[in-house]
Amino acid sequence: MDTNILEQLNKTDDYLVVHHGYSSYMRDYEVIVDVGSRSDSDATTTYLQFLFRFCVEARCETFLPAETLRDSLDDRLLNRETADPDLGGYVWGMKFHELYGAEILPKSEAAQRWTMAVGIEFHEVHIETNAHDLTLLCSDIQVSEVPAGYAPFIAG
Repeated sequence: MDTNILEQLNKTDDYLVVHHGYSSYMRDYEVIVDVGSRSDSDATTTYLQFLFRFCVEARCETFLPAETLRDSLDDRLLNRETADPDLGGYVWGMKFHELYGAEILPKSEAAQRWTMAVGIEFHEVHIETNAHDLTLLCSDIQVSEVPAGYAPFIAG
């Protein structure tokens, strides 16, 4: 695995996670990151797909403290337009999470177990945002640009 790829996720000045989940074929896990500058409204937004290949485990846990989560249960917080500031809580309707960074966890027992079982090298990757902690067990990472309007899944 090219660890330099993860370094891209650690350049988080304006990086926003706009989607994460298993790919449509359900083998690889993708994290779509808006790497455009929020401070320059004229900047063209670029979206990168970080594709965690052969992902055998994906855990997503809230990063929010229980008190904040308790204050964030109102469905009006699902939409930025209906999220009255008096509601308090976390506004889920922003449709992105601020990216705090990513790292490969060294000496991961789970990664070693999968490496031995499958015969290819696995790694445990931790990604932190302002609302979610992601832990992924995968063998490789590929990065590619995706166009605006990219839809990871279309029902039908």
